[in-house]
Amino acid sequence: MIAHLFGKIEEKFGNSLILDVNGVGYEVTVPTPDFENCSLGEERKFYTYHAVRENAEELYGFSSLAAKKIFELLTSVQGIGPKAAIAILSLAEAEEVRNAIANADASFIAKASGVGKKSAERVIVDLSDKVGIPSHYGATEVRKSIGAEPDEALDALIALGFPLKEATAALEKVDADLPVEERVRLALKG
Repeated sequence: MIAHLFGKIEEKFGNSLILDVNGVGYEVTVPTPDFENCSLGEERKFYTYHAVRENAEELYGFSSLAAKKIFELLTSVQGIGPKAAIAILSLAEAEEVRNAIANADASFIAKASGVGKKSAERVIVDLSDKVGIPSHYGATEVRKSIGAEPDEALDALIALGFPLKEATAALEKVDADLPVEERVRLALKG
């Protein structure tokens, strides 16, 4: 399993990148916010998901570990494959998508290309108890907050083995303006 790739972005097309890792070019499909936040020639790290099907192998990449975990949760829902999961994560930053699921905002999820109302409702039913509590309440707007930084404290807790729901709940009680290390320390205490 390929856990992550670090390399130079050589090409961009569709929602895919060619990432040169020591002379080997990997084609990686990424959500729209990550795609738009990348520049040719830039060195980037992507957490990857290797999808193997009968007739194809594909790599999906994410700028944060939290986004990868949301992707994996989405693909666990019946009828949601990797392409639909990427479409859902392309609606907005991963935290906004997680928040929409936590708020049971099926209309937001249904705006993804190739995801209908019934599939969106299935995502809400299957995942709302697995993504943690909402970070804010109310309807989620479709917006592309390009340039928003992934939550490094959330990524750190996930890397330590916390499930997404528990990591989100632990950080809910911690001031978001504190440095990453302090947020992780307080989340582990609390």
